[in-house]
Amino acid sequence: MATYLVTYDLNNEVKRPPIVEKVKSFPGYAMLSESSYAISTPLTVQQVYETFKPLLDDDDTIYIISLRKPWTGFGPKDVNQWLADNLPNS
Repeated sequence: MATYLVTYDLNNEVKRPPIVEKVKSFPGYAMLSESSYAISTPLTVQQVYETFKPLLDDDDTIYIISLRKPWTGFGPKDVNQWLADNLPNS
């Protein structure tokens, strides 16, 4: 299963709840910040993008980026553990 960073900037805040709901529909996820999530999924990066595309307006931005070990950061223990458990080795 692949792990991706989903990071976005919305100019129409009405869209935030549907995007968060979509993130939570993936087999696994961790919230990294208010608008950045790590997700695990069997989908390709393009397929993940296509699932979010209908939720975006023309002035929004979104990036789907592959994540792999090694990584480093500072945050909640449960997020750190999720990343340790779900990021594949490079």
